[in-house]
Amino acid sequence: MSQEHFDTLSSMKAEIESASIQTAEELETFRIRYLGTKNILKPLFAKIREIDAADKSRYGQEINALRGLAEEQYQRLQSSLQSEEDNQPHGLDLTAPGRPTRLGSRHPVSLVMGRIIDVFERLGFAVAEEREIEDDWHNFTAMNTPEDHPARDMQDTFYLKADANRLLRTHTSSVQARVMTTSKPPIRIIAPGRVYRNETVSARSHCQFHQVEGLYIDEGVSFADMKQTLLHFAREMYGPETKIRLRPSYFPFTEPSAEMDVYWGLESETDYRITKGTGWLEIMGCGMVDPEVLKNCNIDPEKYTGFAFGMGIERQAMLKYGISDIRWLFENDIRFLQQFESAM
Repeated sequence: MSQEHFDTLSSMKAEIESASIQTAEELETFRIRYLGTKNILKPLFAKIREIDAADKSRYGQEINALRGLAEEQYQRLQSSLQSEEDNQPHGLDLTAPGRPTRLGSRHPVSLVMGRIIDVFERLGFAVAEEREIEDDWHNFTAMNTPEDHPARDMQDTFYLKADANRLLRTHTSSVQARVMTTSKPPIRIIAPGRVYRNETVSARSHCQFHQVEGLYIDEGVSFADMKQTLLHFAREMYGPETKIRLRPSYFPFTEPSAEMDVYWGLESETDYRITKGTGWLEIMGCGMVDPEVLKNCNIDPEKYTGFAFGMGIERQAMLKYGISDIRWLFENDIRFLQQFESAM
């Protein structure tokens, strides 16, 4: 009678040792069968009373060894399955076609700036870039704006706490100053970049924005040259039939100075609103470089003349794409930016 029970133990041992699994479900079945609360080893302990007295101790030891073997085999099978899963892509069908990756779109400010740069580069203007943290002389004094000049009150400035002579540039005119002090005429550049002014953020103004300023200095440069250059730009930007007008204005670094308007039209209620009922829309300031600015930068005003102009990129972008709030250009809302995919 005892031998029959020992044969059962031997059969179960061989079954446990030869067990193999392929899935987590099969592993769980193994655990329930040999290690669960109702595993098949438990009833074997009840059979001990049927074992001859001389074999009872050996029988109990073999049952305990069998349970230990089942635990070891479970751990081995679990580790093997985990290793196979780690080496396989989780839930991926490698034969399935790949999902298309959505491409980003260029920011409307970048689109407009790129267009402006392209127009002036074809006219022979080189792109000049410089630092955004500037000193007072290049930002103001060189541009005919000394410390006591009232024009300084026209723009609130961010000064650095560590150095009161350092500031975040309020315009890219500082780039013009650096080019004029390090280069000899003829000079023909545009200076695109970010500028900063301590202004209240609203739908129409921001404390940071972008500008493109231009400068042309050579012998015999006239106001007529400036007007024709800016007319060409306007027609490239807004269409071949675009009309412009120049209105007298004031800037400390140009004399005479002017504001340039383009005829926007009065075909819709929006046209009336943005042009205040005139049909004309201001897009930039311009003028002949003041002789004092040339002197400050060691350029002979008796020999050379020049013109300068500057425009805000955000304003151009808002006009071109019908954007009514400048703050949208700085919020990086993907829903807003996706509208300009077709403009690339």
